[in-house]
Amino acid sequence: MLQIFGSILGVSGGFVLGKEGPMVHTGACIANLLGQGGSRKYHLTWNWLKYFKNDRDRRDLITCGAAAGVAAAFRAPVGGVLFALEEAASWWRSALLWRTFFTTAVVAVVLRALIEFCRKGKCGLFGQGGLIMFDLSSNVPSYGTQDLIAIIILGVIGGVFGGLFNFLLDRILRVYSIINERGAPSKILLTITISIITSACSYGLPWLAACSPCPVGSMEECPTIGRSGNFKSFQCPPGHYNGLASLFFNTNDDAIRNLFSRGTENEFHMSSLFVFFIAIYCLGLVTYGIAVPSGLFIPVILAGATYGRIVGTLLGPMSDIDPGLFALLGAASFLGGTMRMTVSVCVILLELTNELHMLPLVMLVLLISKTIADCFNKGVYDQIVVMKGLPFMEAHAEPYMRHLVASDVVSGPLISFSGVEKVGNIVHALRITGHNGFPVVDEPPVSEAPELVGLVLRSHVLVLLSGRNFMKEKVKTSGSFVLRRFGAFDFAKPGSGKGMKIEDLDFTEEEMEMYVDLHPITNTSPYTVVETMSLAKAAVLFRALGLRHLLVVPKTPGRFPIVGILTRHDLMPEHIHGLFPNLRKSH
Repeated sequence: MLQIFGSILGVSGGFVLGKEGPMVHTGACIANLLGQGGSRKYHLTWNWLKYFKNDRDRRDLITCGAAAGVAAAFRAPVGGVLFALEEAASWWRSALLWRTFFTTAVVAVVLRALIEFCRKGKCGLFGQGGLIMFDLSSNVPSYGTQDLIAIIILGVIGGVFGGLFNFLLDRILRVYSIINERGAPSKILLTITISIITSACSYGLPWLAACSPCPVGSMEECPTIGRSGNFKSFQCPPGHYNGLASLFFNTNDDAIRNLFSRGTENEFHMSSLFVFFIAIYCLGLVTYGIAVPSGLFIPVILAGATYGRIVGTLLGPMSDIDPGLFALLGAASFLGGTMRMTVSVCVILLELTNELHMLPLVMLVLLISKTIADCFNKGVYDQIVVMKGLPFMEAHAEPYMRHLVASDVVSGPLISFSGVEKVGNIVHALRITGHNGFPVVDEPPVSEAPELVGLVLRSHVLVLLSGRNFMKEKVKTSGSFVLRRFGAFDFAKPGSGKGMKIEDLDFTEEEMEMYVDLHPITNTSPYTVVETMSLAKAAVLFRALGLRHLLVVPKTPGRFPIVGILTRHDLMPEHIHGLFPNLRKSH
């Protein structure tokens, strides 16, 4: 709810930010809420939602929620699916493809119904353009060799500007994180400061622009009366308009629509475009990261469309492509340079503009800008993930992983449980570690020799301990008491922050000396790899199967049956380079 209202107030307040970030976040939050069985706090729980309370279904729901957010923000259902595939999901399969497609299809149907309802002007500016927000499909564009050269240059410019944008944004976000750690007053003061700067630029800079006479024979009213339109008067005499004010005093969607518009070669002075590009580029950098829900797509499209239109205006009669289409290509180049997404951005832009004839040029400029920007740094989302320390695994294994084996990176010391373990040992292990999984090993007298039984999850152990079905002797049981005492949903994954904690359980000294049988709750068929397996192969296997734990077992018999457990954190570059610092220099 905070994301929704924060985004509404941020956009209406004139901040240079996008609404797709909060929409994606909102969709993912709603999906996560459904995945944890609803909300007990707000009394919104349904029994049928318990069927989704497992890791795989919850990941699928969050991916579908992110896709729905993109589809709603840009009215681009196919683009939402591809965004989830290219950027949001770390584990993709065919079943997830049709689930996200179904989700975005529902979003498109609901949007269509709302747009039809709002056509009479009941909803303000919502619904303008129908499902095509920036329709550019009125004419078939033609282009020649000289245009392809200009487009290649545009891709290079987008890659350079995108790499610089990501570099500066990374530095600014690190400064903002220090400020935000000081508490709410610092966050509010920072937001107020950026708001004042944005207001000063939006109102002050148009004073620098000269007034232009209204174009003769224009289909639109000039100067514009109302919130939306291409021609804002802003202190100009009758029959004149201010081009820079027409960009600043419009909504972001209308500003993009103005830049994309065809047949308006002389609508904006070159000086106005330069000033607007510098302002949007800088304001987009300093706005992202303040305590307001925001996205980057809209500021990046605005800045890219501006320098694309500058290039188109400079070429003038030398090019067959309209400056409005150059603005579209500029937006694509800047998106490729910052986001480093290709397929999803390409489809989103085509769904936004309905300009299928520009597909080859959009693909070309995206590939060039991404290639150029990759020479400088990573994509903006990848940088943010690294800065936040989130263990997001790439689709491919790093080259240096081929020189390591699985046992080289397992974290220690290894803590394992016996199949029938003393309660005190389990409680002590749970209190001193935050591990989510523990290997279970049978030892004499339960078995003739040490033998790996499987893997037990921390949450399951806590549920079993809460039943207090302990034994005085170390004896393996049939496990029937678990079936009598607990139901399947008792072991389902709880919602965020709602799971049982070891601090919630108290045991007497007598209970601490008793035993509990872990066999009934142990996963006896966990995924395992031999300790000498290439780390690159282990990483690909880990990601392809969507695992949380991968057990590493010894290659030779006669040793303890488990070497360690691989988790996402063990496969992160930071962890590996911390263990082997020379890899960074040699590979």
